[in-house]
Amino acid sequence: MRTSLVPMLSRRMALLVICGLLPCACAADRAWAQQNDDLRRTPMVRAVQKAIPAVVSINGEKSVPPTPEQFAHGEAPRQVNGMGTGVIVDERGYIVTNHHVVDQVRDIRVTLSDGATYTGRTVAYDRDVDLAVLKINAPRDLPVISLGKSSDLMIAEPVIAVGNAFGYEQTVTSGLISSLHRSVQVSDAQQYEDLIQTSAGINPGNSGGPLLNIYGEMIGVNVAVRAGAQSIAFAIPVDKVLEVTARLMSIRQIDRHRHGVTTEEKDGGLVVTAVEPDSPAAEVGLQVGDVLTSVDARQLRIPLDLERALLGRQVGTPIEVKALRDGRTLALDLVLAEASAGPRNLDDRSWEMFGLRLSPIPPQQFREHSSYYRGGLSITDVRPDSPAYREGIRSGDILVGIHRWQTVSLENVSYVLKREDLAAYDPIKLWILRGNETFYGLLSVASHTTPPAR
Repeated sequence: MRTSLVPMLSRRMALLVICGLLPCACAADRAWAQQNDDLRRTPMVRAVQKAIPAVVSINGEKSVPPTPEQFAHGEAPRQVNGMGTGVIVDERGYIVTNHHVVDQVRDIRVTLSDGATYTGRTVAYDRDVDLAVLKINAPRDLPVISLGKSSDLMIAEPVIAVGNAFGYEQTVTSGLISSLHRSVQVSDAQQYEDLIQTSAGINPGNSGGPLLNIYGEMIGVNVAVRAGAQSIAFAIPVDKVLEVTARLMSIRQIDRHRHGVTTEEKDGGLVVTAVEPDSPAAEVGLQVGDVLTSVDARQLRIPLDLERALLGRQVGTPIEVKALRDGRTLALDLVLAEASAGPRNLDDRSWEMFGLRLSPIPPQQFREHSSYYRGGLSITDVRPDSPAYREGIRSGDILVGIHRWQTVSLENVSYVLKREDLAAYDPIKLWILRGNETFYGLLSVASHTTPPAR
């Protein structure tokens, strides 16, 4: 009986083929497989497929100095291979990563999701926040990461981490948001504030990569993991990342051009919060409270959008900017200026001596910060490794005094910097307003030298 089973099955299979029933079974299988593919393509799968083309792997070699004990025994610096991750934030090849990923790294190699590798260069960085912007030159427009926001994150919300974990490129892990607003001390020299804590698996090489929400939007940049612990990792919130990146990618930083407006996102719009006197923005009539909507039809929502839209534009060429004021749409022809032109000569001197770029604050806006001081100047940029940087002064602070002189206007700063006896006050005390608190820094300028080209 058992020996006749195989021939009977063979004859039955032949009968199915002859009758045309087997193709019908295959079609049903294909339909079933298609239906189940739809089930397999979960929101998490779709989120990764959306984001991963904009995630890059970063590799390079850096020199690690010997410890004091090693130096005493004559040991030389060691060359070690480093790795990390980055996200493309502009189609022209601008990439955001952690500063510690590229700090002192030679020959930065950036590998795209399709395997193409390019040489990267560091454009700007903020050591305190641990963020850096790289630039690669690719022959085509690159995919850009979708940006979410971190102000509305929820505990236990599902998240996804993508990165170059231990050199395994495009590694994907998932987890939850474990907590928000964490402060983490990772070394004597580095402390992070207001981090996202997540249970997503983050390992060496993940630094600089995106933390994604279920829509495939970046809500943070992965930065650190708790040594010796499981499922405890941290990310810089995307709102902070975008604030810093807008400064690092500003046209003043990269092109040495200026537009003259300070902006911030409010209620989904890009609101002008300050206008520099005698600036391109002032010349076309932009005012505090205007809502910028587009640059040459490129929509604006956050300050980074404005800098990206104006990046690479030529000085002297009109650029169409649209804004809303009292419900009316304004169409303005903005003409960029050189950052060192006209009234910026003072700023250059402040930049050279202190490492600060300063911008006036309208009196009505300053009164929101303080009722004690008569006025102050907004610090819009701090040069890395400058006297101001070493004292912990940062962008967003307000300069309210130099030594015994108040700094209500740029003219006040000019008066101080032109004093022949300025060196007698070295180190010079700068008074800073941060929030509702006043701080001071002691800046030594006696051994000042011209800063390196940026």
